[in-house]
Amino acid sequence: MRIPTLLLSVSLFTAGVLGVDVAGQAPASTVTAKAYIDGTGPGWRTLGAADFAPVNGHPDTWKWEGEILKSTGVPIGVMRTRDQFLNFELVIEWRHMKSAGNSGVFAWVPMKALDDLKPDHLPRWGIEIQMLDHGYRQWFRERNPGKPDNWFTTNGDIFAVGNSKLEPFEPRSPDGSRSYPRSEHSHGVGEWNHYYVRGVNGEIRLWVNGEEVSGGRGADPRTGFLCLEAEGSPVEFRNIRVRELP
Repeated sequence: MRIPTLLLSVSLFTAGVLGVDVAGQAPASTVTAKAYIDGTGPGWRTLGAADFAPVNGHPDTWKWEGEILKSTGVPIGVMRTRDQFLNFELVIEWRHMKSAGNSGVFAWVPMKALDDLKPDHLPRWGIEIQMLDHGYRQWFRERNPGKPDNWFTTNGDIFAVGNSKLEPFEPRSPDGSRSYPRSEHSHGVGEWNHYYVRGVNGEIRLWVNGEEVSGGRGADPRTGFLCLEAEGSPVEFRNIRVRELP
């Protein structure tokens, strides 16, 4: 698979405008970096139906209606971009159509994770930027009485999947595997959320509705496809835009 030519666009601009620490350190917990990036300007391109390829869903799992991409959520699985990415910025808006909905974006997924992936399975490689509805906690408690529910949040967790590696930023989940959001900004079921994701040299950061919340460094692998996740519940996406970085 090809990796498209990188666009020489944003390095110092991104650091200066977004307030990002160019040394690659996570901001202090008392500092919030605001960045409501809409994905317009030099180098940005909008992703549509022609920019994605099916992986392990049914023909009706993913459907474009105008500028909105709709997923039934079943079977569990992913759809990938046709291009692979190394350093990138991603803007994506999403909303769950049912309480307790679960979805996400996988970054840096290698082809070997997708080859022969069966329906109702997720890739065993990649970095997940989670999209979880606030109703999920109650759903989990009702179906798992007595089990701890402090291993996830509903405001933008980031974590390595399967064989991939990542050193999550603080604060972390109790087992240390997830970067928990430093503040809560996600909207509930039926409301649109805005994610801005920046992945550079194995470091990934997430802004939720304009506020930087979570991330990690040292991702391995740090190149691959972007994948959208279907995980059992209807979800919608729009304004999916990407810009490649040097």
